[in-house]
Amino acid sequence: MPSQTKITSFADYQLLVSEHVYDPAEDSFLLAENLTVKRGDYVLDMGTGCGILAVVAAEKASKVVAVDISPYAVRCAKENAKANHVAGKTSVVQGDLFTPIRTAEEFDLILFNAPYLPSTNIQEGSWLERAWAGGKGGRQVIDRFVCESPKYLKKGGSILLMQSTLSDVHETLHRFRRRGLEADILAKHALPFFETIVLVKAKQLS
Repeated sequence: MPSQTKITSFADYQLLVSEHVYDPAEDSFLLAENLTVKRGDYVLDMGTGCGILAVVAAEKASKVVAVDISPYAVRCAKENAKANHVAGKTSVVQGDLFTPIRTAEEFDLILFNAPYLPSTNIQEGSWLERAWAGGKGGRQVIDRFVCESPKYLKKGGSILLMQSTLSDVHETLHRFRRRGLEADILAKHALPFFETIVLVKAKQLS
């Protein structure tokens, strides 16, 4: 049977979201609302999902590379880039974190709405579950990203990482700082049941 789809709106953007792809929610919108892209920036949108951040970033970026491990997300993001008239500046590729990115590639801005909720073995989940499941402690994917991402950042470039207080935000700040980046909390939004989503900004020193 064909996948069910729905339409999600953000600002003036209309996004088609497959049932197998994470539907943008408070975390996606918080990141999008705090997204500052300079004219001509080269942007990497990690874990692009339906492509909401890639589409928004592409308005000013010279190019956006969008990555997702899910084939459903890759297909969805390509459709949304085309529907929002930014396909010419957007390259969507499938892969696990930085595996499809060339070693020497460097970006002005790297975005990641990470899988951050504590969970069991994320490899056993559906493609949709893997969009939010962060393994034990919620840090399985976050720790890999924090370790690898500075290598792909231009001098003076920035990383925006969305996570939850359930997955130890202070550990993220500590790990970024150990890698020589300035790291602070840029924005946060309280959710029900004692959880707050937090947007971390890490900046490469010039």
